[in-house]
Amino acid sequence: MAAPYGAPLMPAPAPVAVVSPQFCAPYAVPMTVTKKAMSLSGGDFVVTDANGAEMLRVRGAVFSVHDRRVLHDAAGRPLVSMREKVFSMHNRWEVFRGDSTNASDLLFTVKKAAVLQLRTEVDVFLAGNTAQQACDFKIRGSYFERSCAFYLGYSNTMVAQITRKYTASNVLLGKDTFLVTVFPHVDYVFIAALVVILDEIHREKFDFDLITPLS
Repeated sequence: MAAPYGAPLMPAPAPVAVVSPQFCAPYAVPMTVTKKAMSLSGGDFVVTDANGAEMLRVRGAVFSVHDRRVLHDAAGRPLVSMREKVFSMHNRWEVFRGDSTNASDLLFTVKKAAVLQLRTEVDVFLAGNTAQQACDFKIRGSYFERSCAFYLGYSNTMVAQITRKYTASNVLLGKDTFLVTVFPHVDYVFIAALVVILDEIHREKFDFDLITPLS
């Protein structure tokens, strides 16, 4: 359940720096993630701060062999690249530093906890967690209700939460908007990348449902 508006947010026990400590603020960071619904690459994303200034932008590689997204800062510098693993049963994504796809630059991987799900459950494994017996972060909730929370592993310690924003202009312009709150001392670039991957995982499920005939 999302914390009520204005309620104090409990910080993570230590800074959660996955991409870089420079992206960990000592206060809660509100982000608005806007996705262009009509895009050849599956949707370009723009992340803005509380004042509407652009913080991050995601562009997709339309004709790449792998389904690949690159997250840039406001100056256009690549921060992380996100690549879907082909022939993966669990919609597995790998995230690398900068625009690299080298194994030595792997930061974390993301996958659905189960192939068939009634509610959203996504596991995140840091690069050093090669055994992947237990996840380092978990996303739980209902993506289609646009109500998801991001947790430290299997604990109840929340590091971020997401809701959906409905506006008439977004519907007319074919946009999808998410409101994200990144808790204090948590890497907001890491969370932004997870929001994009979460959307991609569910977009693929929706596309598959559209092209799969009913028996």
